[in-house]
Amino acid sequence: MAIQQGSLRRETSLAPEAAMTFDVPAGFAVMRTLGNVRAEAVVPRDFIRSTFRTIGTLIGLSPAEALTDAERGRSDALAALLDRAHAVGANAIVRLRFDAIERPDGSTLVAAHGEAMMLDPAPGFAVRGPRT
Repeated sequence: MAIQQGSLRRETSLAPEAAMTFDVPAGFAVMRTLGNVRAEAVVPRDFIRSTFRTIGTLIGLSPAEALTDAERGRSDALAALLDRAHAVGANAIVRLRFDAIERPDGSTLVAAHGEAMMLDPAPGFAVRGPRT
């Protein structure tokens, strides 16, 4: 996956599908638990964007294509979390959680945390590739 500065476009070795909000997925065995991993992202407040978003909301426009600051922070925090998990040797993150707060300066802080693990398919379980 490629992720660029300030968005979801820089190189990471774990795919986003390797992070899940539940315990170990069916058909996989835990080979090793590598501990908790955590990453944060801060998105500074963009006064112009938030002003236009507010005006659009007031006149009934819904900017579906515009990401909120929390969504941008979530993407950046997840990318950093995947990098940290890979750095400790994990191939999956389970029990993934996100926390987001708006700071007094108007910026948004998003924290992602979960448990880094090495998972292996259980015997007799066929792992399918992504659907195309």
